Amino acid sequence: MRTYVITGGTDGMGKGLGLYFLRRGDRVIAIASGAAKGAALLREADAIGASERAVFLRADLSTLAGMSDALARVTSLADTVDGLVFGAQRFRPRREITEDGIEFTFALHYLSRFVLGHGLTDAVARANTPVIMNICGPGGFPGRIHWDDLTLREGYTGTRAAMQASRANDLLGVAFPHRYPNTRTRYVLYNPMMVRTAMAEPLPTPHRILAKAAGYIVGRSVDQAVPPIARHLDEPPTDPLTAFRRRTRLPLTRKDFDPDNAIRLDTLTTELVQH
Repeated sequence: MRTYVITGGTDGMGKGLGLYFLRRGDRVIAIASGAAKGAALLREADAIGASERAVFLRADLSTLAGMSDALARVTSLADTVDGLVFGAQRFRPRREITEDGIEFTFALHYLSRFVLGHGLTDAVARANTPVIMNICGPGGFPGRIHWDDLTLREGYTGTRAAMQASRANDLLGVAFPHRYPNTRTRYVLYNPMMVRTAMAEPLPTPHRILAKAAGYIVGRSVDQAVPPIARHLDEPPTDPLTAFRRRTRLPLTRKDFDPDNAIRLDTLTTELVQH
């Protein structure tokens, strides 16, 4: 029995992946902020006879306190984490600042992955085939790091924030083997492309309708999107870092994976967390 920790594990692909592992006999620790969806996940786990292997941890992963709390509770529950899956994200059409003074999307979509990834490094490394799966956007829509304005005080849009977080996650993956040059843990950046989930719900009505229509035309269902992710978790690539856009493996020579920028962001983020 393997143990998987999944952020955003009560909805969309996170939930689908968790139920996939529960059905085959693994243990799942799902982290999310919504009590109702957490309870629903546990009911579904009970219905398939997996109640003893399903854990829901309610945590606000947009705050440093919530990240620390989730980290402490995971380490108290699991000495070994076979797979750490980052799926928590939430679109914000209007700029929001967390209690830590950090822009919401940057905090939830990127910073929580930084904190939990480094905090659970030892637990993941104890696994037989240790892997961190970062479900993000490599090779997707263009975006950039706003080095002088990470909280996007000027010119905020939800799309701009989401694209910055995606590029930050690319660099998070690049920095990981630099931090841990001798690690056995494999880091996978994975872009599932368009999947029919509730991600479009926060969009303004016209954009929401268009996004849902596009999803039904060219998108895949959660059940279709989950198996490729599970395969990477079961049999991680041999290289320390890989990036995929669905089945296409992306060259790490692309500008989004610049090692100097990765180290720069790693340093800035470390200082942000410490202060």
